[in-house]
Amino acid sequence: MKQVINNEILKIEKLKKYFHVGKDKQGPIYVRAVDGVTLNIKYGETLGLVGESGSGKSTIAYTVVGMYRPTSGQILFKGKNIGMEASRRSLSSKKEIQIVFQDPGSSLNPRQTIEQILALPFRIHTQVPKKQLREKMVKLLEKVELSPDYLYKSPPSIGGGEKQMVAIARAMASNPSLILLDEPTSALDVSVQAKIINKLIDLQKEMNLTYLFITHDLSLMRNVANRIAIMYLGKICEVAESVTFFEKPLHPYTQMLISSVPVISEEEEKLKPKKVISIGEIPSPVNIPSGCSFHLRCPYKIPICSKVDPEMIEFSPGHIVRCHLFAKLENKKQQRSDLYEEESVIY
Repeated sequence: MKQVINNEILKIEKLKKYFHVGKDKQGPIYVRAVDGVTLNIKYGETLGLVGESGSGKSTIAYTVVGMYRPTSGQILFKGKNIGMEASRRSLSSKKEIQIVFQDPGSSLNPRQTIEQILALPFRIHTQVPKKQLREKMVKLLEKVELSPDYLYKSPPSIGGGEKQMVAIARAMASNPSLILLDEPTSALDVSVQAKIINKLIDLQKEMNLTYLFITHDLSLMRNVANRIAIMYLGKICEVAESVTFFEKPLHPYTQMLISSVPVISEEEEKLKPKKVISIGEIPSPVNIPSGCSFHLRCPYKIPICSKVDPEMIEFSPGHIVRCHLFAKLENKKQQRSDLYEEESVIY
């Protein structure tokens, strides 16, 4: 059992990651990929991080794992701030936080055998004797339902689903606590995706793992994630338990995403929120508009939306939203009744 500290394995506080892309007469130009994100992940849960391409969700994962250094903010792993360390080579967090990338074809060295690929994390992070190394690798392959023969194969000689299973096995070799899954099924055939997802769920139960599952597929999160967070242009829009999230989405952007999820029956269609039609285009992350970054596309905007960036508020226990339509209601006891009376926005 992993050590529990306030039931949070990872806590991100006001995280920013800006990329310098040039300059103009006003000064340097930055892409604000992650812009003040606060988020937490509980032990043993799967947090689904959902958003359109370019929303900044993968940048969060790469910053947490140490591929990027934060511009500002904190990344607390088991209570220790690991975000601003110049190097993580000496930190145990490098062993305990692993990542599975979207495309296994590019994340696995095509010139190495599977044996060489799996041996490296064992040699770096564990004290397994050389004589027992092959036995450990065989057991690892068996966990992801691959035969020992795969040790002698190379990535170009196996299929996409098998490559991703090898990538998952490599991530588990160091016995991590937290695994970041960066759209692990989006590059695979539909027939293979279910197998990968089921295996990830089984491994989570077996090894007491915590997942940050990054995806653009909102319908996938209904059956996989315990909680869901929605990102838009570098900021979190809404966070809620999975059941609450689909039954009562609050943010107009969240409603837009859920209402566009395809369904196969009239009963499922009735459960979806009222269709929210997006207006306008997605702004450039180099030139994000003032106020709420979604206001140019929001059909429910009010005057304050174009002037003031809203803050996150807890609408109900565990259900957090960043929207002026809810922030203006100060008394939590009156939020629900006032919302339905004053705003004909939700449902």
